Amino acid sequence: MLYVFGFERVGVLVGDLYFVDPRPTRGQEGAEHGVRVELRVLERGALKGSIYSAQPIEVGRPIWRADLLESVAGHPGSFDRTHHHPVFRDWDPSSRVFVRELSADPLGWLGETLADLNGLLAAAGFPADTAGPDDAGRLRGVASEIVDAARRLLDQVRAGELGTPPRDQTPAAEPVSIRAGWL
Repeated sequence: MLYVFGFERVGVLVGDLYFVDPRPTRGQEGAEHGVRVELRVLERGALKGSIYSAQPIEVGRPIWRADLLESVAGHPGSFDRTHHHPVFRDWDPSSRVFVRELSADPLGWLGETLADLNGLLAAAGFPADTAGPDDAGRLRGVASEIVDAARRLLDQVRAGELGTPPRDQTPAAEPVSIRAGWL
């Protein structure tokens, strides 16, 4: 499942995720599932018809990502794989960054982090004008809605409804698999 919160020039995507790293670091072996939250650039295209036509909107380049993940074999609520990627190189994220506060209170940390769009842009190496002039205030105003969406998805992951392996792949045969409601 995918939620998209769009503003003038940036948007936030929130979706479920099932992931198996083909080259895990020590202690990160095995399947993971949870919720991915990404800050992305939005690009608006020219109208394709009359002035009443729908406007094409592309969810473009990633700026920042938080993965509220847990090992599938672990204890629900452990957030043992929860991390973020403060920087992207084009479409590829930086290495996982584990933050004690993020694992201790992922949803609280997420809300606080999203409320600081200018800080996220600066840390990621993006100019402030990547966002529209009102994007920071509007994002701050709906940060609690984004956190609520992440909470609902986490509940569905823990219930086994989302964040599940691809249907054509059994857990014993998972060399590389990613299943997300939005990839």
